[in-house]
Amino acid sequence: MRDIIIASAITVGIIILLVLAAALVCYLMVFRSPRRQTFSGDEYDLPQGEIYEPHWEQMKQWQRMIRNMPCREMSVVSFDGLTLRGRYYECDPNAPIELMFHGYKGTAERDMSGGVARSFSVGHNALLIEQRGACRSEGNTITFGVREYRDCLTWTEYAVQQFGKDCRLILAGISMGASTVIMAGGNKLPPNVKYILADCGFSSPREIIRKVMKDRKLPVKLVYPIVRLGALLFGGFDPEEWSPVEAVKCCEVPVILFHGEADDFVPCEMSRQIYDACTAPKKLVTIPGAGHGLAYPVDPEGYIAALTEFKQQCGV
Repeated sequence: MRDIIIASAITVGIIILLVLAAALVCYLMVFRSPRRQTFSGDEYDLPQGEIYEPHWEQMKQWQRMIRNMPCREMSVVSFDGLTLRGRYYECDPNAPIELMFHGYKGTAERDMSGGVARSFSVGHNALLIEQRGACRSEGNTITFGVREYRDCLTWTEYAVQQFGKDCRLILAGISMGASTVIMAGGNKLPPNVKYILADCGFSSPREIIRKVMKDRKLPVKLVYPIVRLGALLFGGFDPEEWSPVEAVKCCEVPVILFHGEADDFVPCEMSRQIYDACTAPKKLVTIPGAGHGLAYPVDPEGYIAALTEFKQQCGV
């Protein structure tokens, strides 16, 4: 009997170690931020994939543009003590300011250079924010918006302090950055925030992780709990703690959603789910033929027209 108990205990111990090891691997693969890399000169950080190649030259032009523009360095300290950095680009000192948040394992320059061009075209200033774990900002864990939305709230408070109590702010993001600003919108925001612009955001961390697992032919029911365990144990957060779909149910700020109809990474249906759940003034714009993050490059005229109409409705 004693030998059976010992053998059972050893078996249980081995299983626990294997689960913990699997959870660590999942954390490193999904949530650990990649090694920071900066580009300069003739080097450009370009998204990889056939859908992006036709837009590479335009993306290089946008990156060259902001590298040659004057900017002001800014930084905040997050709720958990990380130094987060950003760059402010100004077209008019009295214009609204867009706080821009980039995507998963992306960079402010790669994901939001086109956003600066777009914001300037509608007369807005731009504050490009380097999310935790990216570029020059501190941190090692990407949380799919669960911590990042609190960083967004910190940046919002900072912007009001820096630009004055009468400044007008817009929270803008792409992909994970879009979900970040929507999740921030589920909290009490200062009246300075006039609207939220969310481009190709996911409906919840849980659903986008599970969707990617399905795409990779992984057994979702088996693997997702291990991924979530990795986030809890090694990242210190729960990916099911908060979501855009839940946030828009209590959002009081107008929301405009953009999404490419050919997005096979974050399905367009996710923006539709967010739109349906949103109780604030809202608008959904889908761009035919646009893949992930390509709504503006594919149809800049349609994008600007829809945004201009919406911001006028918001009194901006």
